[in-house]
Amino acid sequence: MDTTLTTNWILACYVDDVPDNGGSCIKHGDEQIAIFNFSRRGEWYATQNLCPHKQQMALSRGMIGSAGDSCEPKVACPFHKKTFSLLTGECLGEDDMAIKTYPIKVENGKVFIGVD
Repeated sequence: MDTTLTTNWILACYVDDVPDNGGSCIKHGDEQIAIFNFSRRGEWYATQNLCPHKQQMALSRGMIGSAGDSCEPKVACPFHKKTFSLLTGECLGEDDMAIKTYPIKVENGKVFIGVD
């Protein structure tokens, strides 16, 4: 899906603002957005910061890693270890919950997030 023409890109932060293999958080309007620098894989992701399990703004402080045989990128909530796909937002456990994901791109040391 080409989001270039249909997405409103905002400057979220600079590459140096997000730790290697970790996350950071920005506020856009009423939303908190978690940004992840998965430097081991050379990939960036953005999701809502709210963990739907216990309604805590915590995902940006979660642990990132890879899940299963497909090595799907994931984040685990730091409080109760609920794990979510960084690609699709779906819960990787047996729970029926999901998180919102955002398009993300990095250009010239700047991190942009696609918002509605």
